[in-house]
Amino acid sequence: MPPTVAVVGGGISGLAACYHLARGPRPPKVLLLEASARLGGWLQSTRTADGTVFEHGPRGIRPGGVVGTDTLHMVSELGLEDDVLPVPGDHPASRNRFLYTGGALHKLPSGLGGLLRPVPPFSRALLWSGVRDLLAPAGTEPDESVHAFVRRRFGQEVADIAVDSLCRGVFAGDCRALSIRSCFPALFKAERCWRSVLLGLALGSGKERGTESGLSRRAQAERWSQWSLRGGMESLAEALVAFLRPRGVELHCHAPLRRLRRHPDGRWQLTLADGTVMADHVVSALPAAALAEVLPAEAEPLSQELRRIPAVSVAVVNLQYEGVALPVTGFGHLVPSSEDASLLGIVYDSVAFPQHNGAGAASVRLTVMLGGAWFGQSFGDPAVVAPALLLQRAQAAVQEQLGLELAPTRSIVRVHQACIPQYTLGHWQRTGKGGERGVGVPWPPRRHPPPAPVPTERIGRFLEEQRLPLSLIGASYAGVSVNDCIASAKVAIGRLLG
Repeated sequence: MPPTVAVVGGGISGLAACYHLARGPRPPKVLLLEASARLGGWLQSTRTADGTVFEHGPRGIRPGGVVGTDTLHMVSELGLEDDVLPVPGDHPASRNRFLYTGGALHKLPSGLGGLLRPVPPFSRALLWSGVRDLLAPAGTEPDESVHAFVRRRFGQEVADIAVDSLCRGVFAGDCRALSIRSCFPALFKAERCWRSVLLGLALGSGKERGTESGLSRRAQAERWSQWSLRGGMESLAEALVAFLRPRGVELHCHAPLRRLRRHPDGRWQLTLADGTVMADHVVSALPAAALAEVLPAEAEPLSQELRRIPAVSVAVVNLQYEGVALPVTGFGHLVPSSEDASLLGIVYDSVAFPQHNGAGAASVRLTVMLGGAWFGQSFGDPAVVAPALLLQRAQAAVQEQLGLELAPTRSIVRVHQACIPQYTLGHWQRTGKGGERGVGVPWPPRRHPPPAPVPTERIGRFLEEQRLPLSLIGASYAGVSVNDCIASAKVAIGRLLG
């Protein structure tokens, strides 16, 4: 009998784990347990009768680096090549990104001219921030906030405006609380190895690539900044489900995990709402705090570490307008917390992906992001906030910042509770060196030597010392992007299968 692996959580991380388990030469029996009525997690797309697509979660994936290349390889294997919608490097959505500050939109500097002269909202040429980084000594602290790191290396203004906005766009978080070591490990490593962030990024970045495919080679040649799918990002989850079903993976929705307990024979007993299942190994794609609530009492040290990984809520408001035009063309704009803490930014969806406009090809589609680390102070409890309040706030922001006076022809409001983990100071001490993808241990017995010890910190050390047949994957540990989640699953399953 092959061993049984239970994957808990049916978002992109859990689906990717099942994908890699099912592709092995001797795949185990795989059960996927998802608490909700659907698979895909935060990959949520609404498709209307006229062909319009609205994204309520991630709306595009970056193709770069090992993780981006690997994701494109998976997309190719899933047969989605013809559905990929690329945004090439010369597209306005690749070249033009904006900040809204001081009551006006400002295009982020690009090209040499933008570095040599002052460009609003910056009072000095950004060249001087680069010079500051080249001359500043390397830091000595094991970790510091993103804001403190950038202020020390590039100056107050870059930290207060640019990086504050960046962290709100990526993590919906406060750069004064987020960890540079865990949120931007490449910057932390560049400074430590080369003394200068700019030198480190220029000289220390290797050419390592993931598993190449025709798509990844095309993405490199055309300099894609991002890509989506014709049917929306949820198509990726649907394609994974279609791949897994005929390969014997058991997919169970409405199957919330109530409790995990070690059986005397060493296996896991998983208590569900309607019974129990047994598994030799558990792959948890649950948020860290959710996993903490179902672990057995003897794993309380692990539960305590997991509870220290917070997450923030985000309201996503999709708006469609007819008979209007945007004042600028680009990917969208971010808003620094000093300008408006409640509004993270606005994405100009119809610019990057006009194919999602449906029959109304000339329509303008926008997504307004609200809340994040400021949700409670701005809107109250995300579990009970009135959608009408969020819609009103989103429409007011579009009117004020983009000048669109007409009412939208379509609107959708979604509140994603605790959707983006926050890697606060010291996160690396819980999960490893800047976050360790796919924390876990392989199952015994093994017919060849185990891999070298993984440099994890408290979480990984507890799993190894207790020899718990448990792998932790997903956005709570080492990256919140779709690429990072897929990569965490690949690493964990590779380690599990040896």
